Amino acid sequence: MADRTGGRRRAASALAAIIAVLAHAGCTGGSVDPAGRFEPVDAAYADEVAEQLDQVLEQAVALSGSSGGVAGVWAPWAGGWTGASGTVDFREKSRPVTEETDFHLTTVTSEITCLILLRLVDAGTVSLDDPVAEYVDRIPGLDGITLEQLCRHTSGLADYYPGLEAHVVANPERIWSPNELLAGGLATKRTGQPGEAWSYSRTGVLLLARALEEATGRDWDQLAEEYVLEPLGLDDTGIPAPDDTGHQGTLGAYAAGIGGDGKADCAVIHDDSAQSSSIGAAAAGAVSDLDDTRKLSEAFATGVLVGEHSARELWTTEHLGGDAPVWEEFGLGGAQYGPLRGTAGESAGSLTAAFTDPTTGLTVVIALNNSTSGAAFVRETAFALASIGSKAAAIDGREQPLVELPWSLEQSTTKMQELALCPTAPEAAEAAGEEPAEG
Repeated sequence: MADRTGGRRRAASALAAIIAVLAHAGCTGGSVDPAGRFEPVDAAYADEVAEQLDQVLEQAVALSGSSGGVAGVWAPWAGGWTGASGTVDFREKSRPVTEETDFHLTTVTSEITCLILLRLVDAGTVSLDDPVAEYVDRIPGLDGITLEQLCRHTSGLADYYPGLEAHVVANPERIWSPNELLAGGLATKRTGQPGEAWSYSRTGVLLLARALEEATGRDWDQLAEEYVLEPLGLDDTGIPAPDDTGHQGTLGAYAAGIGGDGKADCAVIHDDSAQSSSIGAAAAGAVSDLDDTRKLSEAFATGVLVGEHSARELWTTEHLGGDAPVWEEFGLGGAQYGPLRGTAGESAGSLTAAFTDPTTGLTVVIALNNSTSGAAFVRETAFALASIGSKAAAIDGREQPLVELPWSLEQSTTKMQELALCPTAPEAAEAAGEEPAEG
């Protein structure tokens, strides 16, 4: 856990940390290539593997009720695949989705905010065990909550989004102030005492962003650019201004209405393509593309941007609790499912998942533009893609690693069908195919 012995601004240790981080992250010149350690081959997957991946993506688009989606799977020993399916939106004469189409990063955005926290810890600016009330002293009810707990989602603060989802989906262009969202989360019943149990909370991530801004006197955009985006060369990633609701060229966003019984009403589909980033902000408001999200996922899973101690903190995991399988754990800002580390999330009209195996380098990214079926759906889609990619045969004399995923392609595609609330076509329920042959 976090180092409990020192103050936040010890000059000697801070200077040493800064030097170490700069050297480690390559901030003195050029950008970090988080995939470099895996020595990836520059090749495309074999046709039969690519066809299976295409089929899963097309199935996910239809099952989720999306107009389109984009995905990528990279296995350093075998090459990679990127695919696009459908159109950017449901409008007439809509453009086809391409592998370069931008999309909403949803709660994968939280990974950036938590990496900022760890970079500032390495620099000696803050400590993981600092009370959030030390920085945000104008908000009552934060006693006992630390910066670390905000990223681990163990603060006990409820997620503001579920209570506002119906309103947000129906009014996507409304600009929300951070205080409104924080107030909504703080007014909702706590999920437990600080440090007691895991419960995902955008409220906690927004509060963390506020605390880091107060600690540094800089806004989130500046912190993200210096500590994450620039070092990784993420030129196509960032949070649009709250009043920039057009998102030209970005994958659209759709969601079913909410009926009087609280369930999805598939007869009512809201177009959330024009939306304000303010509803997610530092927790879920960023826009990105396949290549940038791949790099972010690899950096987050491997800890390449942070020092050795912070990398251990990042992936010191605990079981999710409840009925979750033993292979589902949470770290500092993300989850670990078997060997895969990352995030599967939703925002108004969008689903995105990004996972990386830090040992083999297997990486999966998937974005869909209908949020009705929820984060679990896009997670299972990522699992299905990972199942196929993990078995791709090695090339160029490379050794094929054993990637032990605790699920099968059939299990994941079956769960996709079960979770799909508003599929666009009956044939979407067809299975994606058999496991690819090994070797």
